[in-house]
Amino acid sequence: MLALGLVACPDAADGREQAQVYRVGFLSFASPPTASERTPHQCPTNGGVNWEPMVEGFREHGYVLGRNLVIECRYPEGQEDRARSLAAELVDMKVDLIVAASTANVRGARQATSTVPIIMVGVIDPVRRGLVASLARPGGNVTGLAEDAGTQIVGKHLQLLREIAPRASRVGVLAYLMDQPEAVLRRDLDEAARTLGMTLLYRELREPEKLDEAFATLTKDGAEALVVMPHPFMAVNGKRIVDLAMRSGLPTVLPFREHVQAGGLLAYDVDRRALRRRIGAYADKIFKGAKPADLPVEQPTEFELIVNLRTAKALGITIPQSLLLRADEVIQ
Repeated sequence: MLALGLVACPDAADGREQAQVYRVGFLSFASPPTASERTPHQCPTNGGVNWEPMVEGFREHGYVLGRNLVIECRYPEGQEDRARSLAAELVDMKVDLIVAASTANVRGARQATSTVPIIMVGVIDPVRRGLVASLARPGGNVTGLAEDAGTQIVGKHLQLLREIAPRASRVGVLAYLMDQPEAVLRRDLDEAARTLGMTLLYRELREPEKLDEAFATLTKDGAEALVVMPHPFMAVNGKRIVDLAMRSGLPTVLPFREHVQAGGLLAYDVDRRALRRRIGAYADKIFKGAKPADLPVEQPTEFELIVNLRTAKALGITIPQSLLLRADEVIQ
């Protein structure tokens, strides 16, 4: 009987236990990679500024791709209905949890499942959006990382704009067509503008095809500078927004570091890489039996300022030395 047991369980016989493989579904807000740039699980082969920190965070807690971790990637491209169908596809694959980046993806995932744990990231003010009951006690199957901008981000954008374009009084604001939570951010921005003596010119849109028209209208209305509000739509269409801002000659404060890397002037942003590394910590707790309802939502504590001096030169702008000394990264 002992011999039969050793044959049936060879791993146990030499003191090794077969490691459990965890399956994670990832709903990204990025555009899908091309067929040649993605794995059989539809994940990027070369990583990126959001992907690599998340994988690193899993690795820090002992979950390694190809060993005891499989990630299935899907790309709803900002469409809540598509997020719901793709999340349902992941649920059918028996994933252990879903990481949902952006509000639309979290909403879609919640509609697809009330039992599979969901770790959110890239969401501003999840309580007002109805995604969690509270930050301390989320309730339901959603927890994770808020990117609560509020006045600390949108107000800061206007302050930075005042430093790089001190004479600008009419400021364009490019925003996704706002639902109620975005309207709260607008209130914060309006309050900051009143303090700084600025007049804001809003252009709200949902379709990429309307971007040219939005910039043309802002120029016609006398905008002297521009602030771009944080939203996945702005991330997906970042390169085009940067190109249009340059063509319009508008000093622009942007919400994502990728915008500045693509040629934008300046960004003040949550340190998204630090946040995404924290996904692994949440996953580890959930894999070990914790319930999302009991895991407090974390808010950002680290922010970063990125400046592109080449773009400043092209726009004829001199970036104050005091601002450059505060920058976390300066692109020469």
